[in-house]
Amino acid sequence: MASIIKQLTDQQLIHPPPWLPDNVRYECITGSIAYGVSTNDSDWDIIGFCIPPKDIIFPHLAGVIEGFGRQKQKFKVFEKQHINAKLANKKVRQYDVSIYNIVHYFQLCMDCNPNMIDTLFVPRVCIIHSSQISEMIREKRHLFLHKGAWQRFKGYSYSQLAKMSSKTAIGKRKESIEQYGYDVKYAYHVVRLLDEIEQILVNKDIDLQRNKEQLKAIRRGEISEKDIKEWANNKEVELEKIYNESKLPWGPDEDNIKTLLLQCLEEHFGNLDKCIFTDKRANLILRDIANLIDKNRSLIN
Repeated sequence: MASIIKQLTDQQLIHPPPWLPDNVRYECITGSIAYGVSTNDSDWDIIGFCIPPKDIIFPHLAGVIEGFGRQKQKFKVFEKQHINAKLANKKVRQYDVSIYNIVHYFQLCMDCNPNMIDTLFVPRVCIIHSSQISEMIREKRHLFLHKGAWQRFKGYSYSQLAKMSSKTAIGKRKESIEQYGYDVKYAYHVVRLLDEIEQILVNKDIDLQRNKEQLKAIRRGEISEKDIKEWANNKEVELEKIYNESKLPWGPDEDNIKTLLLQCLEEHFGNLDKCIFTDKRANLILRDIANLIDKNRSLIN
């Protein structure tokens, strides 16, 4: 099945870089659908990654010297929101799409960015375009989890908590505030984020739909703003203790994550010996230099 990006490009609804549609290697549905709390009119939030041309990932192959002269344009992400696409049944589906450079995607996952971590753990039914490369990453997705996730997820939940009580929203969010007295969508994200980080710290895994019934109840306005705030405060205290006792590593296993990234790039491009200068190659060169010195030591003396 063609990727969503490919389909939307063919329909001329989006205009990504020409190389991108055929190089998407992963797309999944995130947001309310992935969390099991969507409604019939929910948008499709699509996040994935692509593999750009080799000289974008390795700009030195195009003769670029970092910081000198005209720099080659970098690519981190292609984003487009509120794309209205007609379906076969003549209904209209709205898409928000974000397709990342695989290198930037790895960095965000390694930093435990909550949105990116979610893409690694979405239910299989939410994966709409996959490849051998994305399966390699999914298989080792737990490699990206570490205790640094606590600060990231806590920070995101705090931002949602502040927005929950804002009275300046417009559109559907304004309707939510008028009906329930607070923004129920932001409220359920507060609970979701703190539940996810608890799973990471305790189980070293994530089930995005573990507490979907609680989240649905929040979206229906069945839990008060006061109760949400009290729950969040109590959960933070609980999570601080869990964080200190967690057996997860303090930070990311950068070496193994880098190895996985290079394996993915080799799967796509083939041999990367001419693209990167690894420690192994450096050691071989140093050994050859030492051998030459030994052979010509008499000349040096």
